[in-house]
Amino acid sequence: MPTLGIDLGGTFARAAVVDEAGKLLASTKVALAERSPSGVVETIAQAASEAVRSAGVPVDACGVGAAAQIHKDSGVLSVAPNLGWRNVPLGKMLTDRLKQPVKVVNDLSAAAWGELHAGAGRGAQDLLVVFVGSGVGSAIIAGGRLLEGAGGVAAELGHIKVVPDGRRCGCGELGCLEAYTGGHNLIAQSKELLVAGRAPLLAKLVENDASRLTPVSLEEAAEAGDEAAREVYERAARFLALAVANQVTVLNPARLILGGGVLNHCPGMRRRVLDGVRAWASQTSREGLLIADAELGDDSGLIGAALLAA
Repeated sequence: MPTLGIDLGGTFARAAVVDEAGKLLASTKVALAERSPSGVVETIAQAASEAVRSAGVPVDACGVGAAAQIHKDSGVLSVAPNLGWRNVPLGKMLTDRLKQPVKVVNDLSAAAWGELHAGAGRGAQDLLVVFVGSGVGSAIIAGGRLLEGAGGVAAELGHIKVVPDGRRCGCGELGCLEAYTGGHNLIAQSKELLVAGRAPLLAKLVENDASRLTPVSLEEAAEAGDEAAREVYERAARFLALAVANQVTVLNPARLILGGGVLNHCPGMRRRVLDGVRAWASQTSREGLLIADAELGDDSGLIGAALLAA
C-alpha cells in the first residue's frame, strides 16, 4: 500500500503519497504559518490531507524527514536548529494527529534512502550521501542498511568539530563544520566582511546590500580575487573537502552522492570537494568509488521518508 512522506524544513512542510516502487503519486507544499510544535503539526496535517486527497488512494503509514538530531526510534527531535526546537516529541504528536503510525528520521537519512531505492544509489549497497544546503548533512548506507548509531544520531557530518572552540553553530556547540560551510553560515560570514568593509569586490557584487548575499556571491567574489572573501570561502571549502575525504577513507563507500543547494549552485565548491577526495582519501578507499550527483532533487527526502515508513 502507498505511504505518506513528509519533508519538514524551516519554512515549508512538503507531503507526498509514494508507492512501493518509490514513485510519487501526488505531492503538496504548505508554508509554516508558525514554528511552534503544535502549529507545525497542524501544517503537516494540512499538507498530508491535501496530498492524500490528490492521490485518491489510502495510505497506512507516514514517514517524516526533519533537519534535526533525533533520538533513535522515539520520534523526539533533540535539536532542530532551523525550527529552534529542543526535545520535541514530534513522532507522538503526529501519530496522535494523523491517527496512523509515524516514523521520524533525519532528513539526510530520508534522502539517502530515497536515492538508494529510486535515485543515484540504485544497484549499490554502500553509500555516503552528503548534502550541503542551509546546513551540512550526511547519511551512511552500509550493506544496504541505514546506519543509525546507538542513539540514532550517526553520520552527523555537519557537527564534527573542525576548529576547537570556534564559531558557534546552530546546534549550540562551537567549531562545527556546519558553522563554517553551511549556507546560512557562509552568508553570516559574508555579512561580517561586508559590515567590516573588508571585501570590496563582494560589496560591489551585491551593491552593498547584505540581503543579497548568498553562497554564490561569496564564491564569485573569491574567484574574482577578493582576498577577504577568498579567505572565508577557501577555509570553508577546505574543511568540507577534508571532512568528506576522511569519511571516504573510514567508510570505503561504493558511491559518494552529493547534493544540496550550495553544492548544486556553487560549482567551485563542488570541484574542491572532488579534488579533496582524490587528494586526501586513502588510495584503497577510492578504488572503484563512483561520485554522483543526487538524482531526485527536492523529492529525495519525501520518497525516502515514505519508503522508510512502509
